[in-house]
Amino acid sequence: MKATAKANANIALVKYWGKRDEEKILPMNSSVSMTCDGLETVTTVEFSSMYAKDSVSINGEDMEKDTKNVYAHIEKIRRLAGTKENAKVVSKTNFPVAAGLASSASGFAALTVAACVAAGLKLSQKDLSILARQGSGSASRSLCEGFAVWHKGAKSDGSDSYAESIATKEHWKDFHMLAAIVKETAKKTSSRAGMSQTMKTSPYYRGWLETVEKDIAKIREGINKKDFIAVGSVAEFNALKMHCAMMTTQPPIIYWEPKSVEIIRAVQSWREEGLESYFTMDAGPNVNVMCLKKDEKEITKRLKALGIAKVIACAPGDGARLVKEHLF
Repeated sequence: MKATAKANANIALVKYWGKRDEEKILPMNSSVSMTCDGLETVTTVEFSSMYAKDSVSINGEDMEKDTKNVYAHIEKIRRLAGTKENAKVVSKTNFPVAAGLASSASGFAALTVAACVAAGLKLSQKDLSILARQGSGSASRSLCEGFAVWHKGAKSDGSDSYAESIATKEHWKDFHMLAAIVKETAKKTSSRAGMSQTMKTSPYYRGWLETVEKDIAKIREGINKKDFIAVGSVAEFNALKMHCAMMTTQPPIIYWEPKSVEIIRAVQSWREEGLESYFTMDAGPNVNVMCLKKDEKEITKRLKALGIAKVIACAPGDGARLVKEHLF
């Protein structure tokens, strides 16, 4: 059977950084995100005896090496379904891969949904989130629409570490995110490697963990009340704390480019002028500017004036879902 799924990337408002279990991808802290309708991955999966081996193609490029554990994820789903047939996977994105825009989140969410259906599995939303998490931690959140929380859980088997929506996409349609693309090439240090290095060597990592739960409580309250200043200010500070921990590893991990810093300073300046905006950054050089819908055009114009050629506007989006049009 062949199936195709579409999933949106999600940008964390309270970040996930660090694992308590590398193999099961169990996080050290819970996190909150917005699923972004402008950043999407479409993936078609087919299991068939006519394929001599598994094959994976992303944006027209064959993935020979399993650098992202994609083949391992396919094998996990194959075992769950009790099939021995090989899989053909074709995936495409409308935004840069491995550049700090959560491409692995949308990628593994789409792969999980499509592969499970293609293999004949019928899983609940919670179980799909748990399974997607084992491919990429943040993929658990891309199963959810609107705003989501990923519970870190406490059980060693990971059965209580999953994501769920805390507000639908209709709840706060005015909350927007502008992805300012500073650099489209893949980052040198992967998120997985960066997390491990930060946990082992940063003297500030413990401080990061001690403040995350308070950030989550404030963000959830802000989303519930549609308080833009509360959500923006907490999300911005949370991102700065995470990057501070990264920068103080040995050797230091500095994802920022000069243009990243220019955008950060510009956003701070715009805010002082009365143009409501805040920034957040995942593990990469690209900057996500949070704003209200009424200010989106003005901020996009200002970002382009800074030399940012590509700005992707995002509103709260749908969770991962099946679509009818296949890629092959």
